[in-house]
Amino acid sequence: MKHLEYKGYSGTIDFSKQDKLLFGKVRGMRSLLSYEGSAEVELEADFTYAIDEYLNDCKMLNTKSENPY
Repeated sequence: MKHLEYKGYSGTIDFSKQDKLLFGKVRGMRSLLSYEGSAEVELEADFTYAIDEYLNDCKMLNTKSENPY
């Protein structure tokens, strides 16, 4: 797996050897959406959670969500 995809958003996958942790951020947005996990399944779950929470927050605040560019 080289990157993550969900609802039109794409995310990076990096590894911190020091922390023994996978992490990433959603690409193509001004807002910073980051996620992490100790395994691929956790990383993907946190990625989808971050996007769903971002979209829910935008809906609750009645603001337009950023589309990835």
